[in-house]
Amino acid sequence: MKGFLRRILRYLAFEWGQAIGWYKRFCNPSGDEWAAWLKRRGVLHAIGEHCSIQTNVIITDPAYTRLGNNVRLTGCTLFGHDGSVNMLNRAYGLKLDRVGKIDIRDNVFVGHGAILLPGVTIGPNAVVAAGAVVNRDVPPGSIVAGAPARVVGNIDRLVERLQEETARLPWAEVLARRTGSFDPALQVELDRIRIQHFFGDDDP
Repeated sequence: MKGFLRRILRYLAFEWGQAIGWYKRFCNPSGDEWAAWLKRRGVLHAIGEHCSIQTNVIITDPAYTRLGNNVRLTGCTLFGHDGSVNMLNRAYGLKLDRVGKIDIRDNVFVGHGAILLPGVTIGPNAVVAAGAVVNRDVPPGSIVAGAPARVVGNIDRLVERLQEETARLPWAEVLARRTGSFDPALQVELDRIRIQHFFGDDDP
């Protein structure tokens, strides 16, 4: 029964754009699936291939948001406008406007709690650390962190370091056998080795 309900909700969400709240609640879509829904329904200005967007990501102005290929967003907020303008307009009798695009190029990861402010371009090939507040463009090939965000590293050096560290992991051989970034057939073995490495045989 639950499987049937999920299929119905997924169908309604993808084909008709209906029951979205129920779909998110009962189907708990993965980041890949939610990105596919956003793309299918034309919610953003543009979205590339192989993107992953967690359902807890907040995009205030999707029409001003463009994502390239292989963009990964988790628990972050993308602002396309400055909300203080509405207060200022009423207080001073003005008609101010302050909006901007969010342009995320290919191969970008934005961490949990990060905030992207209007008018920024990210990447390509960039990482925005968790909790960063991005108020200016993030250069290609860079890692940014902090509030306001500043460049703290280089993607190529990060990849080299992670390759070296991964080769030394007790489960490196299992990773080498994995198909893609996740392989259900190997996940039980991988978790067993990791847990043994982290906690040994000690009981809590």
